[in-house]
Amino acid sequence: MTLFRFKLRPGESIFDQVVYAAKKAFISGEFRAGQPFPSVRALAAELKIHPNTAHKVIQHLIQERWLEVRPGIGTLVAEPPTARAGDKQRLLQREVEQLVVEAKRVGLELDDLVQAIESQWSKLERPLEVSRR
Repeated sequence: MTLFRFKLRPGESIFDQVVYAAKKAFISGEFRAGQPFPSVRALAAELKIHPNTAHKVIQHLIQERWLEVRPGIGTLVAEPPTARAGDKQRLLQREVEQLVVEAKRVGLELDDLVQAIESQWSKLERPLEVSRR
């Protein structure tokens, strides 16, 4: 069973990479609300990471409400949170700032950055459209 795409990149913590890959899988529709999420042991074995790291990843995703624990059932993918538009924008403020700084550093124009964002957005939308059919 392949959980989600994960390719180890040097220079970045394994924990951060796995959390990012899991969130991307939730957003892209690879995991749907109510679907069981792998146990610590299964996650560690599938991704070939240390069980302590797998445990920290799962706990982090629970804390951020991407996952929920149901007694007697296990860990499930949570319903997407509903938030006001202002709250959603504040959640990404740091990441947007980093993206803009990096884009300016490499000399991208605003139109190029918007095009890159739209392209990436479309890639994430495609799996959701397929899974809704």
